[in-house]
Amino acid sequence: MKKALIKALKSAKVEFVRSLWCDNANVIRAKSIDIDSLEDNFEAVAGISRAQQGVPVMYDGVVPESGLMPIGEIWLNPDWDTLNVLPYTQGHASVISDLFTGQCEWSLCPRFFLKRSIKALDELGFTMRAAFENEFYLFDRSLDPVDNTLFASSFSMDLNSKVVGDIVKNLKAQFLTVERYYAESGPGQQEVVIAHAPALEAADNQITFRETVRTTAARNGLIASFMPKPFEEFGGSGCHLHFSLLKDGKNVMRDHNGELSEVALYFMAGLLEHLPSLMAVTTPTTNSYRRIKPSCWAGAYRCWGLDNREAALRVPTDPSGSVAGHVELKSVDASSNPYLALGMVIFAGIDGLRKKVLPPVNLQSDPALMNGEELFHSRIDPLPSSLGIALDTLENDQYLLKTLGEDLSRAYLAVKRAEWKTMAELTIAQERQILLERF
Repeated sequence: MKKALIKALKSAKVEFVRSLWCDNANVIRAKSIDIDSLEDNFEAVAGISRAQQGVPVMYDGVVPESGLMPIGEIWLNPDWDTLNVLPYTQGHASVISDLFTGQCEWSLCPRFFLKRSIKALDELGFTMRAAFENEFYLFDRSLDPVDNTLFASSFSMDLNSKVVGDIVKNLKAQFLTVERYYAESGPGQQEVVIAHAPALEAADNQITFRETVRTTAARNGLIASFMPKPFEEFGGSGCHLHFSLLKDGKNVMRDHNGELSEVALYFMAGLLEHLPSLMAVTTPTTNSYRRIKPSCWAGAYRCWGLDNREAALRVPTDPSGSVAGHVELKSVDASSNPYLALGMVIFAGIDGLRKKVLPPVNLQSDPALMNGEELFHSRIDPLPSSLGIALDTLENDQYLLKTLGEDLSRAYLAVKRAEWKTMAELTIAQERQILLERF
């Protein structure tokens, strides 16, 4: 395999192979190897410092409380099934890598965390298919939106046909299936929807998607940003997670009557129970909480509902009125590490499958319009309003902390606490200076 793959890369005129990983701050990083050196470094492309998983989003420096020091080597071991020749950067290919210490899987590797969750789900007899549904803004180099249109504007498609066409072409060249595209509600805001895939592939696809959109926009003289809320006056950008559970290859989210199955309800109950803690991972920046506001279709309350876009968990229906066979978690944005976010969702759902407790009522109204008594009797409460609250909640969630493990939880919480301490009092303009081109 090794010699044949290297020969194919050389035939494609690849000069450098990037070994990608995603850190606890959700910055996608890479080290590259020259194609002529690849054969001797095929299993471990490059080394990085252990301290890399203790670095926050603001700067390249280690948070001391992470327990990580610049001593000891971690190896980037490529998963060659994720190899892509990059259609947007001539002479480069990329491969997503796992983090190893020596010959062992590193406990702080986010991708291994997702693999552990997939294995735990498999032990219960289930697999998951998922997709991250991304919204993003397009700006010119002066940070002005590329248009001033509204949701689903046909005119926006005309104005942005070149850059979006290039994005779609480059995604397809890397074997991602593009299903839909439309303008979102903010000026210059776009949404490109890709197809569901097995859970690990879905997280890998999110890395490919972000890399492709940002670089393709840059090649068109624009800035693409997945920052959750770049401007107060415009709509926020979510990254809603759609997922379904399968058993023996068959979707088990709905029963023979076209309604939610017990499996789906139990899994959703686990998600809702742990959602305030989960948000420290699925909405992990100070800026994330500017987006999650009542009556903004962002899922600001802990509840679920059929076709309810104000519920944190939305259950879509199909044209026949039956449930569509998947669930949408709205409390996710693209500032989250997709491996940690999806892994935590799976572990939370597993807790629900084991407990077999049903979730609260199917909410068919806007919870922001309900009074306190109605919310209490419906077992609905507001979700965390800040990263600090979400971090406090996660630190008290012994189940989810245990799933993360001591090393990963310590490093992750330290990184996010450092980000909270530095950025909690910043204005949105100051956040934008730091985050706009990080995500």
